[in-house]
Amino acid sequence: MSGPLPLAPDGGQGDTLALRLAADATLALRVPPAADDPVDRLAAELADRIGPAVHAYEVAALLESEGLTGEQIQERYGHRDLFSLAADLYRRVPRSFPEPPPAADPWAPDHVRCALRGALFALPGLAYLLTGRLWHSEQGVYALVAAGLLSWAWGQGLSHRAYLRLAAGRREAGRTLLVGAAAGALLASAAGVAMAGAGPAALFAVGQSLYLAAAGVLLVCGRERVLLATLTPLLAGAAVLPWWDPGVVLRIGLPTLTVLMSAAAAGHAIRGMLGADAAPGAARPRFRDSLPYGLFGLGAGVLVVFVGREQPLAVIALTLSMGPAEWLLYRYRGLSVAGLRATATGAAFRLRSARTLAICLGAYLLPLVPAALLTGARPAPLLTVAGLLWTALLLQAFGIAWPPATVTLAAAAGVGTAALLGGGPPPALALLLCCGAAAGLLVVGVLWLLGRPTAHA
Repeated sequence: MSGPLPLAPDGGQGDTLALRLAADATLALRVPPAADDPVDRLAAELADRIGPAVHAYEVAALLESEGLTGEQIQERYGHRDLFSLAADLYRRVPRSFPEPPPAADPWAPDHVRCALRGALFALPGLAYLLTGRLWHSEQGVYALVAAGLLSWAWGQGLSHRAYLRLAAGRREAGRTLLVGAAAGALLASAAGVAMAGAGPAALFAVGQSLYLAAAGVLLVCGRERVLLATLTPLLAGAAVLPWWDPGVVLRIGLPTLTVLMSAAAAGHAIRGMLGADAAPGAARPRFRDSLPYGLFGLGAGVLVVFVGREQPLAVIALTLSMGPAEWLLYRYRGLSVAGLRATATGAAFRLRSARTLAICLGAYLLPLVPAALLTGARPAPLLTVAGLLWTALLLQAFGIAWPPATVTLAAAAGVGTAALLGGGPPPALALLLCCGAAAGLLVVGVLWLLGRPTAHA
Protein backbone atom coordinates (compact mmCIF):
# COMPACT_ATOMS: atom_id res chain seq x y z
CA MET A 1 0.00 0.00 0.00
CA SER A 2 2.98 2.33 0.07
CA GLY A 3 3.95 2.18 -3.60
CA PRO A 4 6.05 0.01 -5.88
CA LEU A 5 7.85 -2.92 -4.35
CA PRO A 6 11.64 -2.61 -4.05
CA LEU A 7 13.60 -4.48 -6.66
CA ALA A 8 16.39 -5.41 -4.25
CA PRO A 9 15.94 -7.49 -1.09
CA ASP A 10 16.15 -5.58 2.14
CA GLY A 11 15.33 -8.12 4.76
CA GLY A 12 11.68 -7.13 4.87
CA GLN A 13 12.41 -3.69 6.28
CA GLY A 14 10.76 -1.77 3.47
CA ASP A 15 8.08 -4.22 2.33
CA THR A 16 4.79 -2.88 3.63
CA LEU A 17 2.80 -5.40 1.54
CA ALA A 18 4.05 -8.52 3.33
CA LEU A 19 1.28 -11.10 3.57
CA ARG A 20 0.08 -11.82 7.06
CA LEU A 21 -1.26 -15.33 6.75
CA ALA A 22 0.23 -16.37 10.08
CA ALA A 23 0.21 -14.16 13.15
CA ASP A 24 3.39 -15.68 14.48
CA ALA A 25 6.13 -17.74 12.88
CA THR A 26 6.03 -20.12 15.82
CA LEU A 27 2.53 -21.19 14.77
CA ALA A 28 3.77 -22.68 11.50
CA LEU A 29 2.64 -26.29 11.31
CA ARG A 30 5.25 -28.95 11.21
CA VAL A 31 4.65 -32.07 9.14
CA PRO A 32 4.59 -35.19 11.34
CA PRO A 33 7.11 -37.58 9.83
CA ALA A 34 5.92 -41.02 8.79
CA ALA A 35 8.31 -43.80 9.72
CA ASP A 36 8.09 -45.45 6.31
CA ASP A 37 8.05 -42.32 4.11
CA PRO A 38 11.42 -40.61 3.55
CA VAL A 39 9.69 -37.64 1.86
CA ASP A 40 7.68 -36.99 5.05
CA ARG A 41 10.86 -37.12 7.09
CA LEU A 42 12.55 -34.66 4.72
CA ALA A 43 9.51 -32.35 4.87
CA ALA A 44 9.62 -32.37 8.68
CA GLU A 45 13.34 -31.58 8.70
CA LEU A 46 12.99 -28.64 6.29
CA ALA A 47 9.54 -27.37 7.35
CA ASP A 48 10.86 -24.10 8.77
CA ARG A 49 12.47 -23.21 5.44
CA ILE A 50 9.84 -24.68 3.13
CA GLY A 51 6.88 -23.00 4.89
CA PRO A 52 7.74 -19.41 3.84
CA ALA A 53 8.26 -20.42 0.19
CA VAL A 54 5.81 -18.88 -2.28
CA HIS A 55 6.62 -21.28 -5.15
CA ALA A 56 7.92 -24.81 -5.56
CA TYR A 57 10.97 -23.42 -7.37
CA GLU A 58 12.15 -21.92 -4.08
CA VAL A 59 11.99 -25.40 -2.54
CA ALA A 60 13.98 -26.75 -5.50
CA ALA A 61 16.69 -24.16 -4.86
CA LEU A 62 16.71 -25.16 -1.20
CA LEU A 63 17.11 -28.85 -2.05
CA GLU A 64 19.90 -28.04 -4.45
CA SER A 65 21.69 -26.06 -1.74
CA GLU A 66 21.39 -29.11 0.53
CA GLY A 67 23.46 -31.08 -2.00
CA LEU A 68 20.87 -33.64 -3.10
CA THR A 69 21.90 -35.47 -6.26
CA GLY A 70 19.70 -36.89 -8.96
CA GLU A 71 20.50 -40.45 -7.87
CA GLN A 72 19.51 -39.72 -4.25
CA ILE A 73 16.27 -38.13 -5.37
CA GLN A 74 15.35 -41.17 -7.49
CA GLU A 75 16.58 -43.97 -5.20
CA ARG A 76 15.84 -42.52 -1.72
CA TYR A 77 12.74 -40.39 -2.34
CA GLY A 78 11.21 -42.09 -5.41
CA HIS A 79 10.94 -38.98 -7.60
CA ARG A 80 12.16 -38.63 -11.15
CA ASP A 81 13.96 -35.27 -10.63
CA LEU A 82 14.59 -32.33 -8.34
CA PHE A 83 11.50 -30.36 -9.40
CA SER A 84 9.15 -33.28 -8.83
CA LEU A 85 10.40 -33.70 -5.27
CA ALA A 86 10.23 -29.95 -4.66
CA ALA A 87 6.60 -29.84 -5.82
CA ASP A 88 5.72 -32.73 -3.52
CA LEU A 89 7.36 -31.05 -0.52
CA TYR A 90 5.67 -27.72 -1.33
CA ARG A 91 2.27 -29.48 -1.19
CA ARG A 92 2.96 -31.30 2.07
CA VAL A 93 4.23 -28.33 4.12
CA PRO A 94 1.62 -25.69 5.07
CA ARG A 95 2.43 -22.10 4.15
CA SER A 96 3.72 -19.91 6.99
CA PHE A 97 4.80 -16.33 6.40
CA PRO A 98 6.50 -14.86 9.46
CA GLU A 99 6.14 -11.15 10.14
CA PRO A 100 9.14 -9.07 9.07
CA PRO A 101 11.19 -7.63 11.92
CA PRO A 102 10.05 -4.20 13.12
CA ALA A 103 11.37 -1.46 10.86
CA ALA A 104 12.94 1.71 12.18
CA ASP A 105 10.66 4.74 12.04
CA PRO A 106 11.87 6.77 9.04
CA TRP A 107 10.15 9.85 10.47
CA ALA A 108 11.42 9.68 14.05
CA PRO A 109 11.53 13.32 15.25
CA ASP A 110 14.53 14.98 16.80
CA HIS A 111 13.07 15.96 20.19
CA VAL A 112 15.74 18.51 21.10
CA ARG A 113 15.65 20.18 17.70
CA CYS A 114 11.85 20.54 17.72
CA ALA A 115 11.84 21.99 21.24
CA LEU A 116 14.64 24.37 20.31
CA ARG A 117 12.85 25.61 17.21
CA GLY A 118 9.76 26.40 19.27
CA ALA A 119 11.84 28.47 21.67
CA LEU A 120 13.62 30.23 18.81
CA PHE A 121 10.30 31.43 17.44
CA ALA A 122 9.38 33.06 20.77
CA LEU A 123 12.67 34.34 22.23
CA PRO A 124 13.21 37.21 19.75
CA GLY A 125 10.10 38.81 21.25
CA LEU A 126 12.26 39.77 24.23
CA ALA A 127 13.66 42.56 22.08
CA TYR A 128 10.32 44.35 22.35
CA LEU A 129 10.60 44.30 26.15
CA LEU A 130 14.03 45.92 25.99
CA THR A 131 13.35 48.56 23.37
CA GLY A 132 9.60 49.13 23.47
CA ARG A 133 9.73 52.34 25.50
CA LEU A 134 12.16 53.86 22.98
CA TRP A 135 10.05 53.57 19.87
CA HIS A 136 6.49 52.72 20.94
CA SER A 137 3.79 54.63 19.12
CA GLU A 138 0.78 53.67 17.05
CA GLN A 139 2.65 54.48 13.85
CA GLY A 140 5.70 52.52 15.03
CA VAL A 141 3.58 49.46 15.83
CA TYR A 142 2.04 49.53 12.36
CA ALA A 143 5.49 49.82 10.81
CA LEU A 144 6.84 46.82 12.71
CA VAL A 145 3.77 44.74 11.90
CA ALA A 146 4.05 45.55 8.19
CA ALA A 147 7.78 44.75 8.13
CA GLY A 148 7.23 41.58 10.12
CA LEU A 149 4.45 40.32 7.83
CA LEU A 150 6.59 40.89 4.75
CA SER A 151 9.54 39.16 6.40
CA TRP A 152 7.40 36.20 7.42
CA ALA A 153 5.80 35.76 4.00
CA TRP A 154 9.09 36.22 2.14
CA GLY A 155 10.89 33.86 4.52
CA GLN A 156 8.34 31.09 4.02
CA GLY A 157 8.68 31.23 0.25
CA LEU A 158 12.46 31.56 0.38
CA SER A 159 12.81 28.59 2.74
CA HIS A 160 10.81 26.39 0.40
CA ARG A 161 12.87 27.47 -2.61
CA ALA A 162 16.12 26.92 -0.70
CA TYR A 163 15.07 23.40 0.28
CA LEU A 164 14.30 22.66 -3.37
CA ARG A 165 17.73 23.96 -4.36
CA LEU A 166 19.38 21.81 -1.70
CA ALA A 167 18.27 18.80 -3.72
CA ALA A 168 20.54 20.04 -6.52
CA GLY A 169 23.48 20.97 -4.29
CA ARG A 170 24.68 23.08 -1.38
CA ARG A 171 26.22 25.71 -3.64
CA GLU A 172 22.96 26.28 -5.47
CA ALA A 173 21.03 26.55 -2.18
CA GLY A 174 23.64 29.00 -0.86
CA ARG A 175 23.20 31.30 -3.83
CA THR A 176 19.43 31.21 -3.39
CA LEU A 177 19.73 32.10 0.30
CA LEU A 178 22.27 34.86 -0.35
CA VAL A 179 20.17 36.67 -2.92
CA GLY A 180 16.79 35.88 -1.36
CA ALA A 181 17.66 36.81 2.23
CA ALA A 182 19.23 40.11 1.18
CA ALA A 183 16.24 40.98 -1.00
CA GLY A 184 13.76 40.05 1.74
CA ALA A 185 15.56 42.13 4.36
CA LEU A 186 15.68 45.12 2.00
CA LEU A 187 12.00 44.84 1.09
CA ALA A 188 10.81 44.52 4.70
CA SER A 189 13.11 47.33 5.86
CA ALA A 190 11.82 49.64 3.14
CA ALA A 191 8.22 48.95 4.13
CA GLY A 192 8.95 49.56 7.81
CA VAL A 193 10.84 52.79 7.19
CA ALA A 194 8.16 54.06 4.81
CA MET A 195 5.45 53.59 7.45
CA ALA A 196 7.46 54.68 10.50
CA GLY A 197 9.15 57.72 9.01
CA ALA A 198 12.29 59.12 10.59
CA GLY A 199 12.81 57.97 14.15
CA PRO A 200 13.65 55.05 16.41
CA ALA A 201 10.81 52.87 15.09
CA ALA A 202 12.34 52.92 11.61
CA LEU A 203 15.70 51.74 12.96
CA PHE A 204 14.02 48.99 14.94
CA ALA A 205 12.10 47.87 11.83
CA VAL A 206 15.39 47.60 9.93
CA GLY A 207 16.96 45.57 12.74
CA GLN A 208 13.92 43.31 12.93
CA SER A 209 14.04 42.70 9.18
CA LEU A 210 17.77 41.89 9.24
CA TYR A 211 17.37 39.48 12.12
CA LEU A 212 14.42 37.62 10.56
CA ALA A 213 16.31 37.23 7.28
CA ALA A 214 19.40 35.90 9.08
CA ALA A 215 17.32 33.60 11.30
CA GLY A 216 15.61 32.13 8.24
CA VAL A 217 18.98 31.30 6.70
CA LEU A 218 20.24 29.61 9.87
CA LEU A 219 17.04 27.58 10.28
CA VAL A 220 17.22 26.33 6.69
CA CYS A 221 20.85 25.34 7.26
CA GLY A 222 19.96 23.48 10.46
CA ARG A 223 21.97 25.85 12.68
CA GLU A 224 19.43 26.15 15.49
CA ARG A 225 22.07 26.05 18.23
CA VAL A 226 24.05 28.80 16.51
CA LEU A 227 20.93 30.93 16.29
CA LEU A 228 20.28 30.38 19.98
CA ALA A 229 23.83 31.52 20.75
CA THR A 230 23.26 34.77 18.84
CA LEU A 231 20.30 35.49 21.12
CA THR A 232 22.50 35.38 24.24
CA PRO A 233 22.87 39.20 24.55
CA LEU A 234 19.12 39.60 24.21
CA LEU A 235 18.44 36.93 26.83
CA ALA A 236 20.91 38.51 29.25
CA GLY A 237 19.34 41.94 28.89
CA ALA A 238 15.78 40.66 29.35
CA ALA A 239 16.78 38.54 32.35
CA VAL A 240 17.80 41.56 34.46
CA LEU A 241 14.78 43.72 33.66
CA PRO A 242 12.73 42.69 36.73
CA TRP A 243 15.51 43.89 39.05
CA TRP A 244 17.55 46.48 37.17
CA ASP A 245 17.06 49.02 34.40
CA PRO A 246 19.97 48.52 31.99
CA GLY A 247 19.68 52.02 30.57
CA VAL A 248 19.28 53.34 27.04
CA VAL A 249 22.73 52.26 25.82
CA LEU A 250 22.24 48.61 26.77
CA ARG A 251 18.60 48.58 25.70
CA ILE A 252 19.76 49.53 22.21
CA GLY A 253 23.15 47.84 22.21
CA LEU A 254 22.15 44.31 23.24
CA PRO A 255 19.48 43.81 20.52
CA THR A 256 21.86 45.40 18.01
CA LEU A 257 24.55 42.92 19.02
CA THR A 258 22.11 40.05 18.52
CA VAL A 259 21.28 41.32 15.01
CA LEU A 260 24.97 41.65 14.09
CA MET A 261 25.83 38.20 15.47
CA SER A 262 22.95 36.52 13.65
CA ALA A 263 23.83 38.26 10.39
CA ALA A 264 27.47 37.20 10.76
CA ALA A 265 26.47 33.62 11.51
CA ALA A 266 24.15 33.55 8.49
CA GLY A 267 26.90 34.97 6.27
CA HIS A 268 29.33 32.32 7.52
CA ALA A 269 26.81 29.56 6.78
CA ILE A 270 26.18 30.85 3.27
CA ARG A 271 29.90 31.20 2.64
CA GLY A 272 30.40 27.54 3.53
CA MET A 273 27.63 26.53 1.14
CA LEU A 274 29.07 28.62 -1.69
CA GLY A 275 32.38 26.80 -1.25
CA ALA A 276 30.81 23.47 -2.22
CA ASP A 277 31.15 22.04 -5.72
CA ALA A 278 28.64 23.22 -8.29
CA ALA A 279 26.07 20.76 -9.58
CA PRO A 280 26.30 20.70 -13.38
CA GLY A 281 23.02 20.99 -15.24
CA ALA A 282 20.94 21.65 -12.10
CA ALA A 283 17.53 22.99 -13.12
CA ARG A 284 16.18 26.02 -11.31
CA PRO A 285 12.80 25.44 -9.61
CA ARG A 286 9.97 27.65 -10.77
CA PHE A 287 9.20 30.68 -8.64
CA ARG A 288 5.50 29.90 -8.71
CA ASP A 289 6.18 26.61 -6.90
CA SER A 290 7.21 28.59 -3.81
CA LEU A 291 4.50 31.25 -4.15
CA PRO A 292 1.79 29.42 -2.15
CA TYR A 293 4.19 28.97 0.77
CA GLY A 294 4.78 32.71 0.88
CA LEU A 295 1.06 33.43 0.65
CA PHE A 296 0.40 31.01 3.49
CA GLY A 297 3.03 32.82 5.56
CA LEU A 298 1.27 36.11 4.88
CA GLY A 299 -2.16 34.75 5.82
CA ALA A 300 -0.84 33.04 8.95
CA GLY A 301 0.96 36.21 10.00
CA VAL A 302 -2.19 38.28 9.60
CA LEU A 303 -4.16 35.86 11.77
CA VAL A 304 -1.49 35.87 14.47
CA VAL A 305 -1.49 39.69 14.46
CA PHE A 306 -5.27 39.74 14.89
CA VAL A 307 -4.99 37.32 17.81
CA GLY A 308 -2.27 39.48 19.33
CA ARG A 309 -4.28 42.68 19.14
CA GLU A 310 -6.86 41.33 21.57
CA GLN A 311 -4.90 38.61 23.35
CA PRO A 312 -1.18 39.49 23.22
CA LEU A 313 -0.07 36.90 25.76
CA ALA A 314 -1.86 34.16 23.82
CA VAL A 315 0.51 34.80 20.91
CA ILE A 316 3.41 33.75 23.13
CA ALA A 317 1.72 30.41 23.81
CA LEU A 318 0.94 30.00 20.12
CA THR A 319 4.53 30.80 19.16
CA LEU A 320 6.02 28.39 21.68
CA SER A 321 3.66 25.68 20.43
CA MET A 322 5.37 25.68 17.03
CA GLY A 323 8.03 23.34 18.44
CA PRO A 324 5.53 20.67 19.52
CA ALA A 325 3.66 21.30 16.28
CA GLU A 326 6.71 20.33 14.24
CA TRP A 327 7.30 17.27 16.44
CA LEU A 328 3.71 16.14 15.84
CA LEU A 329 4.08 16.58 12.09
CA TYR A 330 6.88 14.02 12.21
CA ARG A 331 4.80 11.74 14.43
CA TYR A 332 1.88 11.89 11.99
CA ARG A 333 4.13 10.72 9.18
CA GLY A 334 5.69 7.99 11.30
CA LEU A 335 2.31 6.71 12.50
CA SER A 336 1.01 6.77 8.94
CA VAL A 337 3.90 4.60 7.74
CA ALA A 338 3.20 2.21 10.62
CA GLY A 339 -0.44 2.17 9.52
CA LEU A 340 0.59 1.02 6.06
CA ARG A 341 2.23 -2.04 7.63
CA ALA A 342 -0.70 -2.77 9.93
CA THR A 343 -3.62 -2.56 7.47
CA ALA A 344 -4.52 -4.61 4.43
CA THR A 345 -7.25 -2.54 2.72
CA GLY A 346 -7.70 1.05 1.67
CA ALA A 347 -10.76 1.48 3.91
CA ALA A 348 -8.89 0.20 6.95
CA PHE A 349 -6.01 2.56 6.28
CA ARG A 350 -8.38 5.52 5.90
CA LEU A 351 -9.91 4.76 9.31
CA ARG A 352 -6.47 4.43 10.85
CA SER A 353 -5.41 7.68 9.18
CA ALA A 354 -8.42 9.46 10.72
CA ARG A 355 -7.45 8.12 14.12
CA THR A 356 -3.86 9.27 13.62
CA LEU A 357 -5.05 12.77 12.70
CA ALA A 358 -7.30 12.92 15.76
CA ILE A 359 -4.46 11.83 18.06
CA CYS A 360 -1.90 14.30 16.66
CA LEU A 361 -4.24 17.27 16.35
CA GLY A 362 -5.67 16.62 19.80
CA ALA A 363 -2.19 16.34 21.30
CA TYR A 364 -1.34 19.73 19.80
CA LEU A 365 -4.50 21.58 20.79
CA LEU A 366 -5.18 20.24 24.30
CA PRO A 367 -2.11 21.86 25.97
CA LEU A 368 -3.17 25.20 24.52
CA VAL A 369 -6.33 25.20 26.66
CA PRO A 370 -4.54 25.70 30.01
CA ALA A 371 -2.07 28.02 28.27
CA ALA A 372 -4.93 30.22 27.10
CA LEU A 373 -6.57 30.22 30.54
CA LEU A 374 -3.29 31.15 32.23
CA THR A 375 -2.83 34.11 29.88
CA GLY A 376 -6.42 35.26 30.30
CA ALA A 377 -7.34 34.51 26.68
CA ARG A 378 -10.44 32.82 25.35
CA PRO A 379 -9.48 29.23 24.47
CA ALA A 380 -11.88 28.75 21.54
CA PRO A 381 -10.51 31.41 19.13
CA LEU A 382 -6.92 30.46 19.95
CA LEU A 383 -7.63 26.77 19.34
CA THR A 384 -9.27 27.43 15.97
CA VAL A 385 -6.30 29.51 14.79
CA ALA A 386 -3.86 26.88 16.05
CA GLY A 387 -5.83 24.06 14.41
CA LEU A 388 -5.90 25.95 11.13
CA LEU A 389 -2.15 26.52 11.19
CA TRP A 390 -1.27 22.92 12.10
CA THR A 391 -3.46 21.27 9.48
CA ALA A 392 -2.13 23.70 6.87
CA LEU A 393 1.45 22.85 7.80
CA LEU A 394 0.60 19.14 7.63
CA LEU A 395 -0.63 19.44 4.06
CA GLN A 396 2.41 21.51 3.15
CA ALA A 397 4.65 18.78 4.56
CA PHE A 398 3.25 16.50 1.84
CA GLY A 399 3.83 19.05 -0.91
CA ILE A 400 0.15 20.14 -1.02
CA ALA A 401 0.58 23.91 -0.99
CA TRP A 402 -2.23 25.77 -2.74
CA PRO A 403 -5.26 24.50 -0.75
CA PRO A 404 -3.85 25.50 2.68
CA ALA A 405 -2.59 28.83 1.30
CA THR A 406 -5.97 29.67 -0.23
CA VAL A 407 -7.97 28.65 2.84
CA THR A 408 -5.65 30.51 5.23
CA LEU A 409 -5.77 33.69 3.14
CA ALA A 410 -9.57 33.45 2.96
CA ALA A 411 -9.77 33.14 6.76
CA ALA A 412 -7.44 36.13 7.19
CA ALA A 413 -9.53 38.15 4.75
CA GLY A 414 -12.72 37.26 6.62
CA VAL A 415 -11.28 38.28 9.98
CA GLY A 416 -9.85 41.47 8.46
CA THR A 417 -13.22 42.39 6.97
CA ALA A 418 -14.88 41.92 10.36
CA ALA A 419 -12.24 44.19 11.94
CA LEU A 420 -12.78 46.91 9.33
CA LEU A 421 -16.56 46.80 9.71
CA GLY A 422 -16.25 46.95 13.48
CA GLY A 423 -13.69 49.74 13.45
CA GLY A 424 -11.35 47.99 15.89
CA PRO A 425 -9.86 44.63 16.79
CA PRO A 426 -11.79 41.71 15.25
CA PRO A 427 -14.36 40.22 17.60
CA ALA A 428 -13.63 36.80 19.03
CA LEU A 429 -16.67 35.48 17.17
CA ALA A 430 -15.11 36.44 13.81
CA LEU A 431 -11.91 34.57 14.65
CA LEU A 432 -13.91 31.60 15.84
CA LEU A 433 -16.16 31.40 12.77
CA CYS A 434 -13.61 32.19 10.05
CA CYS A 435 -10.74 30.14 11.43
CA GLY A 436 -13.04 27.35 12.61
CA ALA A 437 -14.56 26.98 9.15
CA ALA A 438 -11.12 27.11 7.53
CA ALA A 439 -9.72 24.51 9.94
CA GLY A 440 -12.71 22.26 9.26
CA LEU A 441 -12.10 22.47 5.51
CA LEU A 442 -8.45 21.59 5.95
CA VAL A 443 -9.27 18.65 8.23
CA VAL A 444 -11.57 17.29 5.51
CA GLY A 445 -8.76 17.87 3.02
CA VAL A 446 -6.30 15.94 5.19
CA LEU A 447 -8.70 13.00 5.52
CA TRP A 448 -9.35 12.98 1.78
CA LEU A 449 -5.85 13.61 0.45
CA LEU A 450 -3.71 11.92 3.11
CA GLY A 451 -6.12 9.10 3.92
CA ARG A 452 -4.95 7.30 0.79
CA PRO A 453 -2.02 4.89 0.99
CA THR A 454 -0.45 6.39 -2.14
CA ALA A 455 0.05 9.72 -0.34
CA HIS A 456 2.62 8.05 1.93
CA ALA A 457 4.54 6.18 -0.76
